[in-house]
Amino acid sequence: MLKKKFIKFKKERMNKDSNCRIKDLEKIMDKLRSPEGCPWDREQTLESLKPMVVEETFEVLEAVDNKSIENLKEELGDLLLQIVFYSRIAKENNWFTLDDVIENISKKLIRRHPHVFGNERILSSQKVLEQWEEIKSKEKKDEGRNSILDGLPNTLPSVYEAFQISERVKRVGFDWKNIEEVVKKLEEEIMELKSSIKEGKDEKIEEEIGDVFFSLVNVCRFLNRDPEAIFKKGNKKFKNRFKKLETEVKKRNLNFGEMKIEELEDIWQEVKNER
Repeated sequence: MLKKKFIKFKKERMNKDSNCRIKDLEKIMDKLRSPEGCPWDREQTLESLKPMVVEETFEVLEAVDNKSIENLKEELGDLLLQIVFYSRIAKENNWFTLDDVIENISKKLIRRHPHVFGNERILSSQKVLEQWEEIKSKEKKDEGRNSILDGLPNTLPSVYEAFQISERVKRVGFDWKNIEEVVKKLEEEIMELKSSIKEGKDEKIEEEIGDVFFSLVNVCRFLNRDPEAIFKKGNKKFKNRFKKLETEVKKRNLNFGEMKIEELEDIWQEVKNER
């Protein structure tokens, strides 16, 4: 059933190819990579494009955070360009094409949504996630992956990696029951960190700090908050307040190096209480 529905989907997509703008983008990339194209584009490799993929991804996230729809449209285009770029390099090496990439993700979406493209019926998001992991686990075992945590890229930022680890184990039922339990766990880890600091064992201190971070990420997850976004906001708030502190110090003709921490703390509190 799923195979028949995918064949139908593929035929519908192929019929629309002549009007598909992504084909125009492919042609532009073909031209850029051609001998008469752009020297810089021709020099790029899978490795050299890595920083750009990361940069474009974060610019998409920034556009979302800023709620800038017009900017989001532009940044999504820049991210799409990286996919087209990678696919073009792969095509030159006879590895795969952009069509292969699109076909692969299309098959995956249909295969992992039997409740939409098949006869199964699921009514809750949680059940959908559990089913997704079951199907994915079966597929990955065939590829040599035996753990639900296999396949997480080592290059993920640590905060996001902690979030994804927690999300994955949650899907198989390994999770706290409520936010109170998560906060209690965070408090336990903080107490263990304090104890380790008293003992003065550097390795143990680092381990406990890691546990505190991991628990804090789970607090965010339970409250349906993005930990990375929250940390960013915290950084921004601190930077804004510190800049105001610097302004106040200059206004008062004072010098940081000559001030006591108590004096700085008094100005800091004034800045904090500003509305």
